[in-house]
Amino acid sequence: MQYLLMLYVNEAGWPKLTPAQQEQGTAAYVAYTEALRKAGALVATNRLRPSASAATIRIAGDKPQVLDGPYAESREQIGGYYLIEAPDHDAAMAWAARCPTVDHGVVEVREIWPV
Repeated sequence: MQYLLMLYVNEAGWPKLTPAQQEQGTAAYVAYTEALRKAGALVATNRLRPSASAATIRIAGDKPQVLDGPYAESREQIGGYYLIEAPDHDAAMAWAARCPTVDHGVVEVREIWPV
């Protein structure tokens, strides 16, 4: 089964870190990604640009309405994701618990619902 691990963080925190702290944080994600890859669990991963670059679209009346920014206002924004392969929900949760994001944010785990 595939699971999406959505990484929610406070975007304002990263620029406040020293270069050494940013390097340490990046190294933690590189190591985590490599652990997923070696276990054969990694399907895909990416960082996302800051939420200020997001846009949302919906139909208002019969016309598309485009809004700048993310849909939901919150203190934390989605900063990246991992799409992983795991035998069950418990295994996906175990991978999520190892993600460096849990030290400074939240990891939401959702099973992929194939279409």
